[in-house]
Amino acid sequence: MTRPTYPLADVLRVLAELIAWVALPWALGRISILLAVLALAVLIGLPAVLATPGDNGRTAVPVPIPGWGTVLLVLMELSAAVLGAWLLWPAWAAVPVTLLALACVVTEQPRWRRLSGR
Repeated sequence: MTRPTYPLADVLRVLAELIAWVALPWALGRISILLAVLALAVLIGLPAVLATPGDNGRTAVPVPIPGWGTVLLVLMELSAAVLGAWLLWPAWAAVPVTLLALACVVTEQPRWRRLSGR
């Protein structure tokens, strides 16, 4: 069985992830390079290693986690994007990132329901 696709949700999520990978480490780099590297390792490394089998069409994953774990990973990425934007950029740039994260939460709902078994 193939998984349902959510193209808009996927595009918005990837855009938010890219912003998180840039903004939060950059903001934390002002405090400590070690914090920036650690943030980048967590933001990229955890979703690369932890995954729900069957999500994104993959049945074999490095470390399987339940669906709610994948939802938490997405929420972590969205939070990092928003936090990084507000710490780093002026409001005119941070507000659209916040709206993007909110749009992600809305468009991710079908996937999250599927992942949580509802």
